Amino acid sequence: MLILGIETSCDETAAAILENGTVVKSNVIYSQIATHKRFGGVVPEIASREHLEKIQDVVNEAFVQADVTPFDLDGIAITQGPGLVGSLLVGINFGKGIAFAANKPFVGVNHIEGHVYSVAFEFPAPEYPALALIVSGGHTNLFLILEPGKYKLVGRTRDDAAGEAFDKVSKLIGLGYPGGPVIDRLAKLGNKRGIIFPLAEIKDQRLDFSFSGLKTAVLRYVREHHIEPVTDPQNPSPQILDLCASFQNAVVRALIRSVRRAAEIYHPKTLILAGGVACNSELRASLQHLADELHVPAYIPSPIYTTDNAAMIAAAGYPKLLRGECAGWEMSADLSLRLQNVDVESDTWKKKQRYRL
Repeated sequence: MLILGIETSCDETAAAILENGTVVKSNVIYSQIATHKRFGGVVPEIASREHLEKIQDVVNEAFVQADVTPFDLDGIAITQGPGLVGSLLVGINFGKGIAFAANKPFVGVNHIEGHVYSVAFEFPAPEYPALALIVSGGHTNLFLILEPGKYKLVGRTRDDAAGEAFDKVSKLIGLGYPGGPVIDRLAKLGNKRGIIFPLAEIKDQRLDFSFSGLKTAVLRYVREHHIEPVTDPQNPSPQILDLCASFQNAVVRALIRSVRRAAEIYHPKTLILAGGVACNSELRASLQHLADELHVPAYIPSPIYTTDNAAMIAAAGYPKLLRGECAGWEMSADLSLRLQNVDVESDTWKKKQRYRL
């Protein structure tokens, strides 16, 4: 079964051809980082215009690399939401055009579910229940996955997403956008215990995250210690190196703390880490260490599949198309699109878990 995936939820224009849900025939990504870098973040209007300019070339290249035509496809999977409305509409309408011209079915895919499916290419099918930590510039969520397509949101950020916190701190100290890669690089040269930043305490004991307080603590530290913005990112001061290392360590500790608590409650058989921040070296190592402690496998995709890409969208759309699902021509962008929220307290689910254990 050949599926074309199209992803345009934010600032990557991506297209991929997937065979039977796991075999990547092509995976083409055009990043807009260079365009938005001078603005210190993604500008929605500019992002949608650049998608319009690039999408035809990106999709064509995906077909060329896979050596197939639109008429060889069995279906098309398109990111429907959440994301930037203008960007989403570019991908949706372009995908509809191909579906109409080639007379192929198409389905809308939740971008977050796409990240869950980013593990489909390098790992065997996960054992369930699984815990999935999805971390990016726009999302920080912790899902309990009971079985394919059955999700329970057990933790989420109450303010900034983790990637957003990286970007804001990076901008504060003069390292520019995007902040995640440069802070990760410099953190390796600093002392992650040089500055003790407090972690947010969620009063109702939920598994949620909060990074606004950490961001404020960094701002206060910068002001109190009269730290000037970096002028040469290739030669930062030891103080900046320690700040990067300590900030990154605080973010990672907050994320892993919630995953650990969730694991104690739900006893997962697989841990999944995905989303753009899953490229962070300390987070990858820390989640692997936790998985080793729990004696469960850690599914951490290669960086090419952690950032926004269309292969994961095709993988998430595969089971829908396999079931014969097809969206109507009225399908549009849905900024509030959510994954199904299953009641893990139900007697049916509890009985099923006792049987599995």
